[in-house]
Amino acid sequence: MSDNRLSFRIQADPPGRLDKAISRDAPEEASLSRTRLAKLIEAGEVWLNGEVVTNPKGKVEEGDLIEVIVPEAEESDLIPEDIPLVIVYEDDDLIVIDKPAGMVVHPAPGSPTGTLANALMFHCGDSLSGVGGEKRPGIVHRIDKDTSGVLVVAKSDKAHHGLAAQFKAHTAERYYQAVCYGVPDANDPRLRGVRGVNFEPGNIMKITTHLARHKSDRQRQAVYFENGRHAVTRVRIVEPFGTPPVAALVECWLETGRTHQIRVHMAHAGHALIGDQTYGGRRKLAQKALPDAALEAVKDFPRQALHAAVLGFEHPVTGEQMRFEAPMPQDMLDLLAVMRG
Repeated sequence: MSDNRLSFRIQADPPGRLDKAISRDAPEEASLSRTRLAKLIEAGEVWLNGEVVTNPKGKVEEGDLIEVIVPEAEESDLIPEDIPLVIVYEDDDLIVIDKPAGMVVHPAPGSPTGTLANALMFHCGDSLSGVGGEKRPGIVHRIDKDTSGVLVVAKSDKAHHGLAAQFKAHTAERYYQAVCYGVPDANDPRLRGVRGVNFEPGNIMKITTHLARHKSDRQRQAVYFENGRHAVTRVRIVEPFGTPPVAALVECWLETGRTHQIRVHMAHAGHALIGDQTYGGRRKLAQKALPDAALEAVKDFPRQALHAAVLGFEHPVTGEQMRFEAPMPQDMLDLLAVMRG
């Protein structure tokens, strides 16, 4: 295993911290994020004017000589698994996947194998240049196990850093298709009394709350207004179903990206997603509003009817604007067909 030694000088008007200054002035091809640099500094892999430095907050001046030893990426303990993938796009820095419902994105207690990360370890192999010093795929956002659709994964440290910054700044474009109970219409007087819900021109429902873990069930998220993380979801009706309408195909797009955000927000507004066992409660549809076959299909739908249909972002290396779409999966197409019945 060989290491890579970088040598460069601090440019004019350096930031007040060592890690920030190095991050700014290090060769671009090194793709060193501040998090990675902080670890290298603490590990004694950085020299300032010939002396080892271990404090990321240390001071530097213009002209100071910086040397950094960047170890070769270590092998990951993720187990490569030959699992079929639907690849929408791939280059040296990132890969875009159309994830099927039922696949977990990353190993966790209860799902140690069979995940997207395991599949990517097998597919990408030696093309993974290293994320955070380890040869592994860089997961920058996730979609739930039982949600289908498009997501992007970094293959290099630079791509991981750039994509993560976009998701943190909420500049990535994300549109979802969902089938919900009821019709989220501005003319519904009930919705005017739901805190955090209002309507924008074009009959767009906007849900603005905070989200945090449920107080008694740690596997769930819950709506709050004083604590938690700011979350905004917008919803547009695409097609209502039933006479009178009792369900709808909707398009949701995220201003923020919190865990279970669409599912929690739709349930909060009284329009839980069909098939959502966690947030949908025991919702039932009026017996005469839809054909019997549609009522059965809704009752038996095995997952939340949610699909990540569109993902747009700026390529973290080339700067190119990219936009990808994943077609609605067959189970949701079948559900819609029988509801149109």
